[in-house]
Amino acid sequence: MEEPLVLSTLAQEEIDIFESAAGTDPAALFGAAYRSFAGPVQGYLKARGVDDPEAVTQDVFLAFYPKISELTGGLQGAKSLIFSIAHARMVDYYRRVDRRPQLTPYDPQQDARTAPSAEDHAIELNGGAAAMLDGLSEEHQEVLALRVVADLSIEQVAQIMGKSPGAIKQLQRRALQNLKAQTLQRNQANHE
Repeated sequence: MEEPLVLSTLAQEEIDIFESAAGTDPAALFGAAYRSFAGPVQGYLKARGVDDPEAVTQDVFLAFYPKISELTGGLQGAKSLIFSIAHARMVDYYRRVDRRPQLTPYDPQQDARTAPSAEDHAIELNGGAAAMLDGLSEEHQEVLALRVVADLSIEQVAQIMGKSPGAIKQLQRRALQNLKAQTLQRNQANHE
């Protein structure tokens, strides 16, 4: 003769909570179902190869919560519903994985290109803002740094440099002309 199934005290408490709250308190039903089945659902998803079983387990219980009011069959009914949702989420996961393009890591040893990239070429041409300013006088560098980089007004730059606003306007105009001439020379040299 078979011995009757002996439930652990914790499992019996969850069954009692579930049965006493049936149809009245969805939060209590949800809590009992979560405590009873979250671990097994996560284990099922992990065993089925889902990359992030914790996140999918949370999705399962989020999908379960709105269906609590329609639930029949007590804790066993909840178990059936939860695992059917878990199975559906696992199937969805594998469908997404199958549609996802296969990515391969970049291996510079396997790169057969002989021409430099456009980014490398642009960096070589310009050399950055600091390199562009190197060919200018100290005053021209200072006025452009204060006006363009620091975004100060002509009056503020005049005060900082100890010059009149008219002198700052002249310095800025000459600095920009020199910068333009240098840039044109670099571009011509690079295209020859």
